[in-house]
Amino acid sequence: MNVNLGTVLDQFVSDLLKTGYYQTQSEILREGLRLLKEKEELKQLRLADLRKEIAIGTQQARQGKVTDGEAVFAEIRQKSQKARRRTS
Repeated sequence: MNVNLGTVLDQFVSDLLKTGYYQTQSEILREGLRLLKEKEELKQLRLADLRKEIAIGTQQARQGKVTDGEAVFAEIRQKSQKARRRTS
């Protein structure tokens, strides 16, 4: 496989090789791809968790278990104002 990294990444790989921590360019690219794979897997797990939470919220809404948004924000504003008065 031939890969053109471009000037910036090519220099980065070169600098990493000079540290002695990596022995070959392939080793560096494998490490980078392993990290990218981990990141993608974590993203998929987070997405699955988010979909699960959305499904729970949807189910609760269907059951009428909802909170009035305006009331919640009014309560938050009140608490915020009280906190500001205490620190002033």
